[in-house]
Amino acid sequence: MNGSLDGRTVVLGVSGSIASYKAADIASRLVQTGARVEVALTRAAAEFITPLTFRALTGRSPYVDIFRDGAEGEAHVELARRAELLLVAPASASTLARLAHGLADDALSLTALATAAPVLVAPAMDSQMWEHAATQANRALLAERGVQFLGPVSGRLASGRTGAGRMLEPAAIVDLVRARLGREHGDLAGRVIVVSAGGTREAIDPVRFVGNHSSGKMGYAIAEAARDRGASVVLISSAALAVPGGVRLVAVESARDMLAAVQAECAQADALIMAAAVADYRPAEVAARKIKRAGFDARSVDLVQNPDIVATVQGDFVKVAFAAETDDLLANARKKLVAKGAHLMVANDVTATDAGFGVDTNRVTILDTDGGVDELPLLSKYEVGQRLLDRVVSLLGARG
Repeated sequence: MNGSLDGRTVVLGVSGSIASYKAADIASRLVQTGARVEVALTRAAAEFITPLTFRALTGRSPYVDIFRDGAEGEAHVELARRAELLLVAPASASTLARLAHGLADDALSLTALATAAPVLVAPAMDSQMWEHAATQANRALLAERGVQFLGPVSGRLASGRTGAGRMLEPAAIVDLVRARLGREHGDLAGRVIVVSAGGTREAIDPVRFVGNHSSGKMGYAIAEAARDRGASVVLISSAALAVPGGVRLVAVESARDMLAAVQAECAQADALIMAAAVADYRPAEVAARKIKRAGFDARSVDLVQNPDIVATVQGDFVKVAFAAETDDLLANARKKLVAKGAHLMVANDVTATDAGFGVDTNRVTILDTDGGVDELPLLSKYEVGQRLLDRVVSLLGARG
């Protein structure tokens, strides 16, 4: 993981639930993103998972009994002041009740009552408890006060039943924490960024298609990076990858599908980043039924040109295009920069085994309309996305 939360202080509140063991994974993931993680446990939570676990994961002693010998003065107030975000995961029914009614009888509830930071809660309980009128009233009251709810979702519960009340998985929770902190502090807060990803599929018949080797990983990494910087991100994708939390997906298949989606979403966009590998051609005709082998042996497939999405889409937004090349990388990228009317062109050599299609790293060169050439070393695709967004932020700032 990359350090998208570097230096941010996140207080993780853990309440008594069988899902408490997942809080250890959450703490670990937050630490890996660079966050400073402080943990406050209820006494019930300490029965499910020991404070030692969190001390080992975060390098800091968790808060359980704020009245213990040696505790700093008014520990809950100091912890609340340091917090840039309070995440309660899992949040039991009794903890939701305490938060809703301002009760303050343990380290977690005392901290929640004293903090001015955003509060996010991830409920975890049996479906009957979640659906009870009292719990729903507490949920509504907390939401009215600005508390953000992460789930719950439906699934298998500790009781063996299936229903609403299952806590979101740790990866999804951390994604939403990153999104919220981005909106609070990021340099793209309030901006709308449209990102395309994946290789388009152009149907030959209901079974076969013309496509390419693009995995979509570069576009998804850019979408994550933009989300972490506070943007409202629309991801227009043909790839079968897990959608990053806090990102809105528009699923497409063909180049024409993608063009229609890009035109619609760019009406309110501040920037378009076309990381998708759009097929240049499509079959002139699509068979209504599967073409059988016997009939396919001597068949040729007539192709027609697809629209150039970046060149076609116009508007008052920053346009970033990608040039996936196998030779004459910079010369071809410069031609595309002009032809497509882009502000930035990201050139990458897809013949490299450690960069380009299907891997988690990339080595790119960013060209701009002033003749600038920025050659980046081999980086994770997330970090490439961050470096590219540095340029986008600069262009947006210059435009006002």
